[in-house]
Amino acid sequence: MDDFLTMPEALQVGIYFLTGEDDVSGALRLYVGQSGNVGKRLSQQNETKDFWNRALVAISLTNNLTTTHVAYLEWWSLQKASQAGRYALENGNAAAKPHTLPPLQADCDEIFETIGVLLTTLGFPLFEGVATAAAQSDPADLYSFKTPYTDAKGLYTEEGFVVLARSYGPATLVKSAIGTTIDRQRGRAIASGAAHIEGDRIVFSADYLFTSPSAAASCLASHSANGWTSWKRTDGRTLHEVHRLPSQTSPGEGA
Repeated sequence: MDDFLTMPEALQVGIYFLTGEDDVSGALRLYVGQSGNVGKRLSQQNETKDFWNRALVAISLTNNLTTTHVAYLEWWSLQKASQAGRYALENGNAAAKPHTLPPLQADCDEIFETIGVLLTTLGFPLFEGVATAAAQSDPADLYSFKTPYTDAKGLYTEEGFVVLARSYGPATLVKSAIGTTIDRQRGRAIASGAAHIEGDRIVFSADYLFTSPSAAASCLASHSANGWTSWKRTDGRTLHEVHRLPSQTSPGEGA
């Protein structure tokens, strides 16, 4: 922060993204802001907001962003981050869409696409839905987890395992799971807004990314579960059989 504030870019018009985690639940948190003097605003945020540990700032190398540009980018960033559902938004009052003439809006949309690519490259896919790949995947790649109390669908991705909206499991954790990683993972899902308790069920109202298939299965089952054998495709094969066994077959051994 100190180094950035000494740079001339800190005096420019810009948009910034503050990210961090909830101390209790571990849920990812995000604040989006903009300013005509982005360095000064970040200094203020450093004193008044304590949840964040990363600040990502977008400015123009040619210094041609205006306050209208960044007002629109702030509004659109909040819309897209909310739709993506990866982060819990810290913005108390949603920014209003500023009046933007079509040529300027087209310019802003192009800038936004660039910002999104750069953020993702840095490891912060703020605007990408956790199940974006689902729409492009073959239905055969969809996995199901069903028990008398659980009915869930999910997708195995490079980032982890995505539990899809409308999946559900029992609301009450078994005694041995209380206070464990399973309990904390469930708390994160609820804190993010992707899941909620509805009667005797935990229901996912939005797609939600887990770090592993077992983390997803355990959260749904309300007890420790092996996701590699719990999640199954429509042809009956488990996640283990689809993704692990092929890599264990040595050349010459056949399929």
